[in-house]
Amino acid sequence: PDNTVIYALGKKGIAGMAKEGYEIKGDYSEAVNNPLFSDAVDIGRAVIEAYVNGEIGEIYIAYTHFKNTVTHIPTLIKLIPFVKEDDTENESDDNALMLFEPEAEEALELLIPKYINSLIFGAIIESLASENGARMQAMDSATSNAEEMIASLELKYNRARQSAITQELTEIIAGSAAVE
Repeated sequence: PDNTVIYALGKKGIAGMAKEGYEIKGDYSEAVNNPLFSDAVDIGRAVIEAYVNGEIGEIYIAYTHFKNTVTHIPTLIKLIPFVKEDDTENESDDNALMLFEPEAEEALELLIPKYINSLIFGAIIESLASENGARMQAMDSATSNAEEMIASLELKYNRARQSAITQELTEIIAGSAAVE
């Protein structure tokens, strides 16, 4: 936590990270209620500006990847600086000449923020889908548990009622036998 700063979405995540001693540089929790691409642009602009100004050396995004309603995978992706993956098969392509219009640096200055903003927005949407999936699963479990509890209580109620009826009949029969 000593040199890590957090730009966070979500009150629980912020509380947990602050409790662990992380510096919370940006709180974008309001974006969770109604996520828009403009929210991702705001976050992207803040982290890229901090990177360009030398305040931070690397940018990672941590979120919950939505696989399905039951499976949600914690995911960490390094956004900047880019790391070239080993590609031994296409080494000849590395030497190919590329012509850029506009220049390569100008094109990258336009593309990198859009790329990062898209990844941030995608992470926000996937995290929300994971959260909603978890909520759906929890509600389904609660419904199943409630149905089981109702069935169990209904069985106990019927047994108690049947026992009371049997007790009354026994008392009536015993009373009539005493009268004779």
